[in-house]
Amino acid sequence: MKTALIFGITGQDGDYLAKQILEDGYSVVGTSRDLSNAKLQNLDRLKISSEVACKEVQPADFRSVFNAFRVVQPDLVFNLSGQTSVGLSFDQPVESVESIATTTLNILESIRMEGQGIRFVNAGSSECFGERDTPASESSAFRPRSPYAVAKSAAFWHVSSYRLAYGLHASTAIMSNHESPLRGERFVSQKIIAAAKNCQNDSSYRVRMGDLSVVRHWGWAPDYVRALMLMAKAPEADDYIVAAEEANNLNQFAEHVFSYYGLSYHEFIEIDEKLFRPLELRQTLLSTKKIQEKLQWEPTIGFCDMLEKLINGKLY
Repeated sequence: MKTALIFGITGQDGDYLAKQILEDGYSVVGTSRDLSNAKLQNLDRLKISSEVACKEVQPADFRSVFNAFRVVQPDLVFNLSGQTSVGLSFDQPVESVESIATTTLNILESIRMEGQGIRFVNAGSSECFGERDTPASESSAFRPRSPYAVAKSAAFWHVSSYRLAYGLHASTAIMSNHESPLRGERFVSQKIIAAAKNCQNDSSYRVRMGDLSVVRHWGWAPDYVRALMLMAKAPEADDYIVAAEEANNLNQFAEHVFSYYGLSYHEFIEIDEKLFRPLELRQTLLSTKKIQEKLQWEPTIGFCDMLEKLINGKLY
């Protein structure tokens, strides 16, 4: 049986990816920096916890990463680890670089040394493109505006460099924002949904939020995970933008969620400029033409259907 190694299995993407890989007939090993405190309940929610082996690995430490390769001897490797919050990266920039860029380099170097037959997919970010009034393609210039985006940009170029220099089957999925019920509570999507539920039960409840005018291609996490697998199995490695077809702003996100409960979000959400990021991307528009044409990938659901799944906690 072939084996897949997932760095960062405790996030929503890692959980969904583990389930898909198991369904494809692979064994799965997932890593966490601290297994004793790792949040593995989502593996339970997906009913796969007994089928996933977990290993403690320090991804920013090359020796720890290389040892994981020696022990697991994977056929597929996915890097979903690292700091995932753009806002937090302004407070912890060193952590952003170490957990994202350094980790990616450690994985690539381990693949180069341990076996070039391994197929690798790295989780990138559309935040790398910066402000975009016209849809970005894979060849568009990066203009990162946060420590998180700078780190993701560095990781992208590490992958590109190793692919060209050493012939590795290494790809980057340049992913836009994507959501699911497995998303952590600190993310804005879950914050809005929790606020709407609280406001339904308590008309005096109010929630403070940052800038709701930002525009992103919010998508459905299981769709994005499917793209990761298509990239891993593709005959040739390449980089692809993975995004929903439609771009929306957070005002639309909040309006739809609150209206589901018969509420107007204007009455309950208070905008607090203290919650604005030092540098905010107002709009990042994306084109998925390449992945649609080369890998025949496209989203299965639209924005409104995704929000209803989030509200009702539907995993698929």
